[in-house]
Formats: sequence, C-alpha cells, structure tokens
Amino acid sequence: MQTLPRNWSVEPMTASSPFTTHAKTDGRDWLVEADEPLAGLQLRNGGELPGIIIAPAVLELVRKVRLSGCGQAAAVRAQDADEMITAWVAVEPDKSGEGCLLSVSNWQSSPAQAQSSRAERERQIALARQFAELTARLDSKQCLLAVESQCLELQGLLARMREGLGCPWTDFVNLDGNALQQPTHWRLLDGATLSLEGSERRWNALLVPLGSPVPGRDGFELYLTADRISANPAETSDAADPNISGNALPGIGPQIMPVLRQPVSRIIANAEAIRAQLAGPLAEEYSNYARDIASAGEHLLSLVDDMTTLELVEGEELNLVIEPIDLAAIARRAAGILRVRASERKISIDMPKEGERAPAMGEFGRVLQVLFNLLDNAIRYTPEGSQIWIRAESGAGMSRVTVADQGGGLDAGQQQRIFEKFERLGRSSDGGSGLGLYISRRLAEAMGGSLTVESAKGQGARFTLELPTGG
Repeated sequence: MQTLPRNWSVEPMTASSPFTTHAKTDGRDWLVEADEPLAGLQLRNGGELPGIIIAPAVLELVRKVRLSGCGQAAAVRAQDADEMITAWVAVEPDKSGEGCLLSVSNWQSSPAQAQSSRAERERQIALARQFAELTARLDSKQCLLAVESQCLELQGLLARMREGLGCPWTDFVNLDGNALQQPTHWRLLDGATLSLEGSERRWNALLVPLGSPVPGRDGFELYLTADRISANPAETSDAADPNISGNALPGIGPQIMPVLRQPVSRIIANAEAIRAQLAGPLAEEYSNYARDIASAGEHLLSLVDDMTTLELVEGEELNLVIEPIDLAAIARRAAGILRVRASERKISIDMPKEGERAPAMGEFGRVLQVLFNLLDNAIRYTPEGSQIWIRAESGAGMSRVTVADQGGGLDAGQQQRIFEKFERLGRSSDGGSGLGLYISRRLAEAMGGSLTVESAKGQGARFTLELPTGG
C-alpha cells in the first residue's frame, strides 16, 4: 500500500468500483495510508495524507472501532463538490498499532446536484445568521478575532472568549465525542454538536469559510445556535444592564426585542422545514402557504432587527470591532447571498472579479449589513431583466464600493430625504421599514466613512460606501 505525498492530487471519479481498496489509520484517527478512490476523496475535500479523516461517516466508524476494540462495517455516504458517494467500509483494529485497518468496497459515485447543494447551504447559512445566539470571526487557523452575544447565559463565556482572543474557538466549548485532536479541519467542526459552560441547552456550530480558491484562507464566520429557545428569552445582556442608553424608542425596548425575535425565528424555522418537505411529501398549495408564512416572518424579523440596530446607532452601546477587511470580497459575498433573489427577477449582478481587492478598515459584519441593504434595495427597485453593477476601488487613503442599478432614479429632493429615518419616498407596499439607509449611513459614519448617492430621474442610482484604508 502506498502512502501518498501531501502535494498529490486527483481528479474526481464518477465510475463504480467493484474492487476492494485498503487504508490505514493511527491512534489519532488520522488517515496515514490509503489507496484510490478514498485517497482522492480525502484530498479533494481539503484533507491531507497523512491527516485527520475528512469524511465524517468514515471518521465516526473508525473512532467507534478504535474505542471499542471490535470490528464493524457499515454503508457510508460522503460528498465533495463534484460527487455523491456511497461505499461499504469494513474497519478492524490494527493489531500491530493503535489505529485501524480499512477495507472499502462497492464504491459507487455519481455527479452531485451542485446547484441544489449550494442553495441548501445558502439557506442553512441564512438561517444560522438569523438564529445564532453567539457569533464570532475567526482567522485561517480558527483562532478568535472577535465575538458577540446578547444571550444572558453566555455572558460568562463571552467574557472568557474576549479575554482569549487569538486562541482556537474550540478551547472554549465542549465538543460531543471530543476525541478529535486540535486543531481540527474545519469541515469536521461544521455542523458539530457541543455544550457550553453556563448553558443547559445543546448547541450546533456552523462555520462559513472565507476566501477563494482555498476555503478558509481568509478566515471563518462562526455561528452557534441552540436546540431550543431560552427558558428566559427576555433576559438578554442588554436587558440586564441598568446603564443601557435612554434613547430607546417608546414602547420598544431591550426587554421586548428578544421576546419578539425568538418566537418569530422559531416560526420561520418551522415554516422553512414544512416548505422543504423534510417530514415527507406535501401538497403544493400547503408548501406555498408555508413559504408565505416564512416570508411574513422574515419581514417581521427584519423590522425587529432594524429597531434593535436603530437603538444601537442612536445610543452609546455601539461597540464596533474595527479590523482590516476587503470591500471587494465582502461585496462578492453579499452578491452571492442575494444571487437567487436576483435571478428570480431575471436580474444579473456584475460584481468585482475574484482577485480584485479593496482593503479597508471596518467591522466585517456591519459592512456586510450595509452592502446587503444596498444590493437588496437595488434588486427590489430595478426593473426585471436589467443589471446591477458593483465596483470596488482604492485610492487617496480610502476604499469604496459602489452599487449601481437601472431603476427609476432619484431627483435632488429625494436624494436629500432618502437617508432620513422612516423615509420610504411614498412606497407603501414594498415591505420595508424605511430605516435601512438611515442605519447604513450611521454605521458607515461610525466606522469613519460615508455613504452617499448619485442619481437622476430615469437614470438609476449609484450608492457608494467609502471607508478608510488605515494605511
């Protein structure tokens, strides 16, 4: 059996293999030797040889055998960007070492439904961003750069994580079956279940890799979501703070926000589960009902989020984590999130090309929020079948990204009013709150930048976010 070098690569296979191939692991559950096609799957998914087993089902089977000392066999499923794979894997303890010996047979592979998988992944990420009770930004080694949480029961954990910036995020959580050697490949932690000190709930982790062509090259976004709503949803960190800003809107305060947000989030999650027919086939009209429920819930949730952010930008509680960012990369991410919505209206988005950069200083999440709002507005108000342009550039100590559409445009008076609070320019049925551009400008200014518009009636609009480069 051959041990493959680390720089070895293989093209994906789409054939069936009746032959039995072999592999070997060590006491760390690392794949140290492997024949094709298991070696190719390992490397195509970003793993190494030798290295921790990347296919979760194979890793789980190997770990069971190593810990129990008894051989087991099972049918496993795995997937990479190109293939959906099933195989029969038999695992026996290695009597000459601490690891296991694998025999892989009946390898069946077929082209993966890439578009469907991408859409499902984007939906999963969108839900995590809505429901996560702890979010963090990680570097390429999964070490903490910034972390946020408004959940009261996680405030102790939040304080420890902020004191431990620069350490792996896994140092602060208890992973189920924590036999993994750290650091662990991000694919094995994406979707992991875990427990958190101070919380009786179970949690799930979702990791979003940043960077291309190597996922994770520019770091990761981390989202932790709980298996159930907190027993005391109103008890957020803001609600517990007696010194919170007195600029809250009348009747809308930090005690009300989580009471609204959590049940609405649960409604959206349940409606999405019904619409996706996860429990079985469903008549089309009921699937459409579920879609409408989810859409209405998302609208209500966006209003709650706008009100929450409004309190922050108008009060003294907005603590931004300013760090080096890339406006071009964030623009590509915002466009990717909204690509499906644009395609539904036959709108094409011309975004910055891979490799284009516009370095700036700002908070990643807030910049993404601003660009998401600008692009969402452009999709909403530009005609079907038209095009939206996104351009990023740097110069004179500032970087800027411009979102241009082919909509009806704005006259001089409308350009003055568009950034005012609750201003919707007479649009009463578009589902907006009239706060998006007001909040976006306040966020841009809080990061030392600006948000401006250039337009004319009948000639579309160009919104430009400008931030300092910090150089």
